Amino acid sequence: MPAGNCSLMRKILVSACLSGQPVRYNGTAKSVRHPALDRWRAEGRLVFVCPELSAGFSVPRSPAEIAGGCSGEAVLDGAACIVTDGGEDVTDLFIAGARKALALALDCNCAFAILTDGSPSCGSSYIYDGSFSGRVHPGAGVTTALLRRNGIEVFHHTAIDALQRRLSAA
Repeated sequence: MPAGNCSLMRKILVSACLSGQPVRYNGTAKSVRHPALDRWRAEGRLVFVCPELSAGFSVPRSPAEIAGGCSGEAVLDGAACIVTDGGEDVTDLFIAGARKALALALDCNCAFAILTDGSPSCGSSYIYDGSFSGRVHPGAGVTTALLRRNGIEVFHHTAIDALQRRLSAA
């Protein structure tokens, strides 16, 4: 959704891959079906973004992880980097994508986000440990960390029921 085309209704930022768009590093989607998503989409509340594509990454692209078992907060603080499985430092692109996602979220009045867990951009409860061995650890990706620093509540893609309860309580 282009900047400037968002209403005053509180919106929900959503990872584009969750809507079926094949934008993940390996050219796949991570489609999620949920009645609440269908309802929010019909209400015009969903704003889709892929931070990595908005930063200029292509599809497909090399897998990337936050090095050294660190998380997105450390990346934002300049204490960690994000590298591909070939050793290329792609930190600046991930930070640029996070900033673009934040700008879109703020422009579109997003108070909440549903992002893809595990991703070095969008992970919110776990991310990969930087060893490219499939091991995960608790932590957040760069986009999640930046959104949270700016007051946007982030839920992982399997916590849609929790977001639904949060919205009901508001």
